[in-house]
Amino acid sequence: MISLRNIEKSYPIAGGQSFVLRRITLDIKPGEFVTIMGPSGAGKSTLLAVLGMLDGAWTGEYQLHEHLVHKLETRKRVALHKQYVGFVFQQYHLLDDLTVAENLDIPLSYRDIKKSERQAIVADTLDRFGMVAKKDLYPSQLSGGQQQLVAVARAVIHKPSLLLADEPTGNLHSAQGKEIMELFTRLNAAGTTIIQVTHSEANAAYGNRVINLKDGWLV
Repeated sequence: MISLRNIEKSYPIAGGQSFVLRRITLDIKPGEFVTIMGPSGAGKSTLLAVLGMLDGAWTGEYQLHEHLVHKLETRKRVALHKQYVGFVFQQYHLLDDLTVAENLDIPLSYRDIKKSERQAIVADTLDRFGMVAKKDLYPSQLSGGQQQLVAVARAVIHKPSLLLADEPTGNLHSAQGKEIMELFTRLNAAGTTIIQVTHSEANAAYGNRVINLKDGWLV
């Protein structure tokens, strides 16, 4: 599903380059649940941003399904992201002036889907995530765990084949974090490929493979 060959990312500094990622070569199969771990500054979130096509300033080769990402112009990478990728951030990134239901509708609005169909998909997702009673609330009216649940629902509502999660339980207490990780397990069992960045050994145990980074290198 994913093939990376010699991915590197660096920033210019006086007298040379400062590398964030070094010669990352990696394959991920469909249906895997992969965890990326390592100390702060190891390049974990940067690698996730490359995988999610949120960062285009890198060198090397990246293939997602049959698409050669490294050869695509920005507009086509954005379209590829919308088609295949769901992204869950530590900070939720919900739109404060939209209700729960309206936040869930955003990824669907990028697609050629009739409004009535979008409304049905949102209603089904609200039911699946146990949030029907909160559909008209705004993010500020929800707890941290509830906001992250909405963020996960928004990330998967368009049924992406790849779900990327950057410290998805970092701002949650343990019970809320466990709820999110069990949800990831169910999504993975249903066929979604998941790649998470975490410092938590407990969260890593939910996956089936751990990738360690240190100073931008795979170790």
